[in-house]
Amino acid sequence: MSNLFNPNRRTFLKTVGIASAGVALNHVALGESRPLQQVPKRKFGRHEEIISSLGIGGFTLAMAKTVEEATRIAHAAIDYGATFFDNAWEYHKGRAEEWMGAALAGKRDKVFLMTKVCTHLPGQQSKEKARAMLEQSLKRLKTDHLDLWQVHQIGSEAEADSIFMPGGVIEAIEQARKQGKIRYCGFTGHLNPQLHLRVLAHKYPFDAVQMPLSAFDSHAEGFQKLVLPELLKQGIAPLAMKTLGGNGKSVKDGVITSGEALRYALSLPIATLISGIDSMAWLQQNASAAASFKPYSPSEMAALEKRCADKKQYEPYRHWAYRDGHSHYANFA
Repeated sequence: MSNLFNPNRRTFLKTVGIASAGVALNHVALGESRPLQQVPKRKFGRHEEIISSLGIGGFTLAMAKTVEEATRIAHAAIDYGATFFDNAWEYHKGRAEEWMGAALAGKRDKVFLMTKVCTHLPGQQSKEKARAMLEQSLKRLKTDHLDLWQVHQIGSEAEADSIFMPGGVIEAIEQARKQGKIRYCGFTGHLNPQLHLRVLAHKYPFDAVQMPLSAFDSHAEGFQKLVLPELLKQGIAPLAMKTLGGNGKSVKDGVITSGEALRYALSLPIATLISGIDSMAWLQQNASAAASFKPYSPSEMAALEKRCADKKQYEPYRHWAYRDGHSHYANFA
């Protein structure tokens, strides 16, 4: 039986209910005549700010057929109320940020914009490298500030420790915050929950942490059991990713449906679920699921966890061979 149904989770569900209640029905420019309920909002960790419970993944958005199609998807997402936009400096060698910048032109004030600094890449751990990446990301995204800047893909103890070294990325984060170029900060990773705990042990006031959360991750060594409670304890906003296992094979194999996977992750005490969307059809499906979301009961959660137990093949992100983004720079430019 899941141990997530504790007082913290009950408080979370009450908050979700309040945020979801009374949401107006709006017509959206998707070629549909019927009104659609908006994606509800959730509290951003310890802060009073609220963000959409469904986020748009920048890596997958850049896999749309054209930048024009990506722009249509982004605009429709905003109409749906899915206003959290995810990205990273390295995705598609910068094209993901460029396309998102083009898509959000004239709509920057309507979204919560996040990208990631890639100090996990060899030789890129310094404050100076991080600052250069930030300036490049801001230029690509056509904005003068980020709502959230995250240290991307912590994959080793050395990478976890390098965050806090003198002249490292934390100094870049603090300088950027003072200059008004970022509002919040966080970090991400999908390889090992112990690395997240190693970073969190510093008690640095991170605002968000992005990590895999799914029915396949509900085991004792998963992020859900090991990291999520610590985030809630520190008031850090949990950002869910890899809800289908990172490649969608779990759905193709008939182990779980995309609707079940989305509903499971949204039933956890998270701030947002970042979803890979590269077509209008996927946007409509996922946004509709988020808009009509009702939490699973404890018994429903337990049943789904049992069905997905011991299926490690649907956690490919836990292996060294899997790396987000697929694109790696030989030299920083």
